[in-house]
Amino acid sequence: MPDFRPARDQMVDLIASRGVGDDRTLAAMRAVPREMFLPSHMQDVAHEDAPLSIGEGQTISQPTIVAMMIEAAGIGPQASVLEVGAGSGYAVAVLSRIARKVYGIERHRSLGEAAAERLARLGYTNAEIRVGDGSKGWPEAAPFDAIIVSAAAAKVPEGIRRQLIIGGRLIVPVDESIAGQALQRITRRGDDDFDVETLAKVQFVPLIGEG
Repeated sequence: MPDFRPARDQMVDLIASRGVGDDRTLAAMRAVPREMFLPSHMQDVAHEDAPLSIGEGQTISQPTIVAMMIEAAGIGPQASVLEVGAGSGYAVAVLSRIARKVYGIERHRSLGEAAAERLARLGYTNAEIRVGDGSKGWPEAAPFDAIIVSAAAAKVPEGIRRQLIIGGRLIVPVDESIAGQALQRITRRGDDDFDVETLAKVQFVPLIGEG
């Protein structure tokens, strides 16, 4: 088995040079073997700063974007976190090195079941994945300190927003049509009070469901 640690270190150094400065996020990405979340024939390109196909029309997101979203969520060590659009399980694994508990939802059964098996095999015991409609969130595990949506929504699903704690943060790409997709940070300030910030222009696969 090749030693991918030098490539992983180089990837994380590149992410840091592009403005991600949160030490816990960078350390988590340095610890998680991204190559293990891709088919064996793609492992040699696992640490390129680019999205890569994982089947079912889905991708494993660009590492810089993964790091940017996690940093923007401001996740503490006791946090409970939801990721919508878990895909290969890579971001769930990274989040599990930062948060107390991570829940991932994947719409495609083949991807979701493979991700759950992979996380268990690699020892990410504080992470859980289920197959379902991510636009509905995970009501039984709510509320969450942070929610990260790894797919672009035409509008932010109300059910997801309301699964945040007061003070919690939702990081979500929103498809603004002509303007393209905007990565937003939505912070819940009260029962019906949400602040919205635009962080960057991004490109994600669409969120399928109620969003």
